[in-house]
This record gives sequence, C-alpha cells and structure tokens, in this order.
Amino acid sequence: MSISIHRFAPTPAAKFGLALDLAVLAASTAAATHGPLVLRGFWALSALIVFWTTSSVAHYYAHAAERAAWEDVVLTLVNLLSVATVLGVGGHLLPGPQPDVLTLLALALPAQVLLRLTVFAYLRARTSPPRQLLIVGTGALGRITGEDLATRRAQCSYLSWPGEKVPEPLRGRYVGESIDLSRVLQKEAVDEVYLCGLPHLQNGALQAAVGTCETIGVPFALPAYTVRLGRAQPVANKAVADGFLHYVTDRVQPDQRVLKRLVDIAGAAAALWVLFPFLLVVSALVKLTSPGTIFFRQLRVGLHGKKFHMLKFRSMVADAEALKAKLAAQNEQAGPVFKMKRDPRVTPLGRILRKYSIDELPQLVNVLRGDMTLVGPRPPVPQEVAQYEPWQHRRLSVPPGLTCLWQISGRNEVAFEDWMYLDLQYIDNWSMGQDINLLLKTVPAVVSGRGSS
Repeated sequence: MSISIHRFAPTPAAKFGLALDLAVLAASTAAATHGPLVLRGFWALSALIVFWTTSSVAHYYAHAAERAAWEDVVLTLVNLLSVATVLGVGGHLLPGPQPDVLTLLALALPAQVLLRLTVFAYLRARTSPPRQLLIVGTGALGRITGEDLATRRAQCSYLSWPGEKVPEPLRGRYVGESIDLSRVLQKEAVDEVYLCGLPHLQNGALQAAVGTCETIGVPFALPAYTVRLGRAQPVANKAVADGFLHYVTDRVQPDQRVLKRLVDIAGAAAALWVLFPFLLVVSALVKLTSPGTIFFRQLRVGLHGKKFHMLKFRSMVADAEALKAKLAAQNEQAGPVFKMKRDPRVTPLGRILRKYSIDELPQLVNVLRGDMTLVGPRPPVPQEVAQYEPWQHRRLSVPPGLTCLWQISGRNEVAFEDWMYLDLQYIDNWSMGQDINLLLKTVPAVVSGRGSS
C-alpha cells in the first residue's frame, strides 16, 4: 500500500491532501447514511475505494501542483460524481439502508472545494514545479531578468548575444550563443524564451532569434522598454508586469484555453464512464488472446517538448519495440515515422483494435490527466522529434490530441510532410467550433477504418 500511496501522492503535500480528502469523504458518507455503525462504515469504505480509484487514474494528486485552482475544483467534482454514481447504483442493488447521495454531495463537495481554494492553493504555490525558461542575453538586462524570474519559481538557462561576455555566476547555466537557439529549442523542453536584447545593440541577431521562436512555435518575450524604470509605472501595468511583452504563435487565448480544458475534462470523464463496460471487455480480450500486459505505455513528446507516457491497449506482441529495429527497412511511410500496413508484430485482435482505433481509447485517461487534449496534433515519439526539421517543431506548440485533421484525412494514407502541414493548418486556424467539427468527423472516420494499419 505504501508503494501505491507514493506513486499516486508522491510529495508530502500530496499525501496531506489525500488524507484530508479521504477524511472529509468518509465523514460525509457516514453522515449521509442512516443505519448501524457497521453499515455506515461499509458505505464509507466503498466511497473511499471509488475515490481512490478515480483519483489514481487521473493522477489527481501526482499532478496537483501543476494544475490551476479551477481545474482542481472541476476534477474534484468529477471524482465526487463518480463516488455518488457508484454508491447510488450500489444502494439500489444491495439490501438495507443506503447513502443519500444528494446529502453526500452537499456535505463533501463544499468542504473539498473550500480546501482546494485555501489549503491546497497555498501548498500549490509553494510546491509547483519551476518553469523552464531560456534567457538570451548575459549582459545586465539578462542577469537582472534571471534574478527577477528566479524569485517567481523559474529555472533559467542562458544564451549570449554575439560578442557578449559570460559572467562567472552564469557559466553553470550557460548553453551557448544566440546562433545555437534553434538547436537548444529542438533539444530541450522550454516553456518560454526571454530575448533580453535591444535592436540598436543586437542588430540582426535579435530579429533572427524572434524568427527562430516563431518557426519552432515557442512562446517568447521582448523588453517592453528601452530603458530601466525606477519610480515610473506603466498605465496598463498588467500587460507588462515583468517589464516584457509576451508573444505566442498559436491562436488560443487564455480564456479559450480554460474552455478547451473544461471540454476535455467533461468529455473524457463522460466517455470513460459510458465506455467503462466496453473497456473491461476489451481488457479481458487483450489479456486472454496473447501473453503480455493489457496496456502499452509509450514515451511520447507533448507541449513544448515535455515528455509523458501515453496509454494504449496493447495491439502488438510483448517484444514489439525490440523487433522494430529489424523491420526498419520495410517502413512504408516517408519521413521519421514508422508505418507498415501488414506489420508482423500486430496480434490478430490488435488488427481489429487498430483498424477501428479502439486501441487509442485509454488515451482518454491521458486527456483527463492533462497530458493530452481531445483535439490536437498526434503526440510523436522522441526518436521522430529528433529527426524533425525546425519548422516541424511548431506542431509541439499546442498540447497533443486524440484526433486532428490527420485522423479524418486518411491517417496512414497521408504523406508525412502533408501530415505536418495539416497539423500547422489546425494550429493556425484553431477555434472551438473547429474542434467540435473535428470530433464529429472523427466518429465516421474511425468506424470506416480508413487509412488504419
């Protein structure tokens, strides 16, 4: 049990949060149940098991420090609705007094939400992982900017402009000159680039750096002023709170990101709940028809190069990854992607799962965790990304998704370079309406099995 607790609540703050939530839920369930103490204990234990299961699947506590407060509240609602649904169904199937699920929700939901907005908000601010930032400029502006960002939980690396000296305190975090910006961004996961230079000093190097950030799709910031300010304050201080103007290369604005994430959580949770019996059947068939695990966990590359483990139903033999190198010469897809129509590693059941994209359904869990989104470019493996051309890295400027234009355009029938252009077209023309349209078109595309292998 200790291993499980550490896996799903790895930090002391996460363990503390887990203990508080379980205590609130147990007390609320017992209070919502009429009957002897043993019966109250039974339903409270049942509620804790369901809550533990759903929160474990969503990595509720493992990723808690990385989420915004509103997202935490929504996931709390999803977890408690799962508990209420299971207890409500179980109460009608089993004899004896049952919990009043409305009373349970009325007691547990406000308490857990209040905890999220107070105690957990404080813990999140102190334990959130640092942002990975790259500062171009080792002069006075770059050093002062790095010192300021370090106070805001940021981890900074540095590049120098041509002819710029590198102070001794920065040498441990120095990764090259500005001409190396493209190489660094293609190799490292960077949340944002601070271009600490001025046009009259850095000339074309600053413009070249901006062009590199735009090509690869990494957010960047430029100095808002050509002089350092003391007492003076800008009228619209919120826009330049850190003295920089911030730029992104995709169309999704902060309020739209919130809406997109809300749709992701609601859609993934509803789909997992509705499909749960079907997923159990598929899991049993995978286990019974070939030796190996039920799920295949593969390292993929997500937003701005951050890696995560993507889930799939196993559709290949257990040693498929080891056999891949022997089949490299038979690759039928141009570019760095490996595709074969008659891949000998695929099991008989796996061919059916892959034809109708059933093997991809566990990725709804990745969506719930925040690793992926319902609609977005498909997540590549690190070996593919290592072979990307600079312009192809811009497909990593948005979260990866379950489906996108490639999925409804023939999948493996689409050439690799056309696939990349489709992803960039999606990024450049994003709208919530387009996402909904793509989700609706995905269903007939998957049912037809077109372009699968």
